[in-house]
Amino acid sequence: MDKEQCLIMFVKYPEKGKVKSRLSQYWDEDMIVRLYRAFIEDLLARLSSGDYRFRIAYHPRERKNDFRKDFGNTYSYMPQTGAGLGKKMHNAFTRCFSDGFSSVVIIGSDSPDLPPQIIKEAFQALEKRDAVIGPSCDGGYYLIGFCRESFTPEAFEGIAWGTDSVCKMTMGILESAGNRVHVLPAWRDIDRPEDVVALINDSEKTGFTGSKTISFLQDYGVAKHC
Repeated sequence: MDKEQCLIMFVKYPEKGKVKSRLSQYWDEDMIVRLYRAFIEDLLARLSSGDYRFRIAYHPRERKNDFRKDFGNTYSYMPQTGAGLGKKMHNAFTRCFSDGFSSVVIIGSDSPDLPPQIIKEAFQALEKRDAVIGPSCDGGYYLIGFCRESFTPEAFEGIAWGTDSVCKMTMGILESAGNRVHVLPAWRDIDRPEDVVALINDSEKTGFTGSKTISFLQDYGVAKHC
């Protein structure tokens, strides 16, 4: 394990009305909570045991014991701190660099089929580049990473979070700061019903067929309508 590399996964506690709000127009809250929980479990199974340190950045901070109870005590947990997503990511990077890591990568929890090779490519890129970013298909990004020496806090300031210009704005800031940026393959965030359908349809080629997410969707009957 490389003790100088750290992967951080940003996670919300699965509770009604707090996760995947755009799906609530189509499915009931119980289904959405169970689906998001499956996302987390699949990402932990796929990505938590790589050749790097792994931390879960959780929200809200008062649910730490619930996270440990639901997902296990073997993980390193740290609360998300700060107002807004940008500040929370900034603070997570700052904390991990202060802890001695030389390269840090943050991912979200909305792409349950994200393959381990993407994370491997991200850390390999940071051996030669200043930053790495993974564009999501909706205009945001599913991954961002920096080397300690090239960390650029400005990448989290003045961003129109939740819009289709997030990745473009961030790239502009990084390039203006003189960062050499490695761009990863685009990947899909699961935010809308069509994303769920695409996740099911792509599961064979992404090696995701035996996942908890796909099993849950099949049991719920979603796959029957693809």
